[in-house]
Amino acid sequence: MFDTKTIDNLADRISSAIPPGLHNLKDDMEKNIHALLQSALSKLDLVSREEFEVQKAVLAKTRAKLEDLEKRVAELELRLPKD
Repeated sequence: MFDTKTIDNLADRISSAIPPGLHNLKDDMEKNIHALLQSALSKLDLVSREEFEVQKAVLAKTRAKLEDLEKRVAELELRLPKD
């Protein structure tokens, strides 16, 4: 999920593009834009940076274990009697 700071920043940038004559609607529009962005982004299949980093660490650990197991299997295969 996107952090609210990023969404707030994006909503602020969009609302700053509102023509000066409509500034009295700015607060309402900013809230609506924020809600719209939150809704649209929540429908995307995204993960946070924190979730990504956790999965990256898990993958690195799994890869290291796999490499160790491959090395052990190769050593065991060398010890097998040849037919």
